[in-house]
Amino acid sequence: MSAFRYKKSLTSIVSIDTVRPMIPSHKTIIGKITLALKAIKSGNIFLVAPDILAADLMNLGREIGEIPDILYELLENADPKDYTGTRPPQRSYEPTISGCELYAFKTTSKTIGCTIYYKFTMKDNTLWLVSLHKDRPKKKGK
Repeated sequence: MSAFRYKKSLTSIVSIDTVRPMIPSHKTIIGKITLALKAIKSGNIFLVAPDILAADLMNLGREIGEIPDILYELLENADPKDYTGTRPPQRSYEPTISGCELYAFKTTSKTIGCTIYYKFTMKDNTLWLVSLHKDRPKKKGK
């Protein structure tokens, strides 16, 4: 068998997942969590849609002013396995954060007492919060 045929047969049995690592990697996710925690400590948090976030927080019995503490708890307890975003990460179409990668997580909050879904991006050392609400499991068939 020629070297070319041998190489061709090997590539046909190797899946793309084994050749190219999953993006974002655990290291990337941990890096984003670390950057987000630093942004919270520095007070660098912006809300992409404050009115929607306020309504979702009201449903949780919380207020906008509690966001830094809630986020800090969630991110402190977050693990790469809690990442629920797409691979590669979805990119934002919102004008203020257009093109930025969005990182979505589901983490249980001891303070709130339920699983919270939240999505954010990092831009210029600032955490931009896109979503924060009680986890809404996907309905079957969708």
